[in-house]
Amino acid sequence: MIKSVDEHRNEAPKQVACMVVTVSDTRTEEIDLSGQLMIRLLKEAGYTVVKYAIVKDDYDGIRQLLREAVSSREVEAVLLSGGTGIAPRDTTYEAVRSLLNKELPGFGEIFRFLSYTEDIGPAAILSRAIAGTIGNMAVFSMPGSQGAVQLAMEKIILPELRHVMREIYK
Repeated sequence: MIKSVDEHRNEAPKQVACMVVTVSDTRTEEIDLSGQLMIRLLKEAGYTVVKYAIVKDDYDGIRQLLREAVSSREVEAVLLSGGTGIAPRDTTYEAVRSLLNKELPGFGEIFRFLSYTEDIGPAAILSRAIAGTIGNMAVFSMPGSQGAVQLAMEKIILPELRHVMREIYK
């Protein structure tokens, strides 16, 4: 018998240990409104935030942080904001993509579609939101603006993260 999405969601883990990462050369904890928003939304939705970090927009630094997260086995999902644009300094997309075992292209596609229709119009093409898995860890990378974070979290990540983890652990 083929199971429905609802059945999969019902079988999903109730808790997911999350790490929130802000990629920025200028933000500090005090002014990291997007990181604070991610943490608040995760907690309100019943997820656990086990780590929070701000990392410079540096290819090797982002890769190192992700490798440490997956090897710690404490983190099940990493949510990154920032560094997804097309400016020369934006390296988050490349760093994340270089480590993915499996990519979830639908995340970026749906994010850009929602950004286009609900928020920013054709400027959505500038977003390089990406998601996938590194080992048994889910990774979601989104733009750093509060609007982008809220959109990605409320419309895509929060409703599906437990289901994603069920599929990873299956």
